[in-house]
Amino acid sequence: MFYKFLRGVVCTILYIVNGRARYVHQADLPDGPYVLVGPHRTWFDPVYFAMAGYPRKFSFMAKEELFQNPIFRWLLKHVNGFPVNRDHPGPSAIKTPVRILRQGDLSLIMFPSGSRHSAELKGGAAVIAKMAGVPLVPAVYQGPLTFKQLFSRKPVTIAFGTPIIIDRKMKLNEEGQAVIEKEMQAAFDKLDNEIDPNFHYVDVTGEKKKD
Repeated sequence: MFYKFLRGVVCTILYIVNGRARYVHQADLPDGPYVLVGPHRTWFDPVYFAMAGYPRKFSFMAKEELFQNPIFRWLLKHVNGFPVNRDHPGPSAIKTPVRILRQGDLSLIMFPSGSRHSAELKGGAAVIAKMAGVPLVPAVYQGPLTFKQLFSRKPVTIAFGTPIIIDRKMKLNEEGQAVIEKEMQAAFDKLDNEIDPNFHYVDVTGEKKKD
C-alpha cells in the first residue's frame, strides 16, 4: 500500500518538475515477474524504471550501509528494498531476490554494472533470472543525469528491449556469462540508438568508469 502511495507521489512530483516521460515498448513487457536490467546512469533512473514498469511493483538491492539509518531502513523496506554487502555479497544476494521473484508479486530492478561509474557487466542478474525461472528485460534511461538538470525539463525516455530468456540447461560458467553479458550489452546499445543515434553517456560526476 505504501509502495503504491509513494509511487503516485513521486510520479506527480516528477511530472511537475520535468514533465511527462516517454516510454518505448512498454506494452511489450512480460505479464509475470522479470529482472529489469539496465546501465546505471543516474541515482534516480531506478525510480523512472519503476514508474515505466507500472502496474508491476518492483524490488531492488540497496547497499547495506543505507539500512543502518533507521529512517532509510524503514523507507527501503516499505518500497521492497533489501540489503546487500557489495564487498562480500554472500549467498543471500542471490537467494533473497530469487525467493522474491518466485513468489510472483514483485519484479526486480538490477544494474549489472553495479555502479554508475562502471561499464563492467557482472553475472548476478543472469544467475538470479535463471534460478527464479524469469526473463531478463533490458532497459535504458536517457535524460537528465543530476537533480538540477531535471528542472531544465530535458526529456526523459525509458526504452524496453526484447526479453532475454535463459535456458535452464545453460551453464552460467565464465563462457556462459560472457554470452549473456554480450546479449545484454547489444540490447542496451540497440535501445540507445533507437532513442537517439547520437547518444553518448557522460559521467557528470567526473568519476572515471571502470574498465
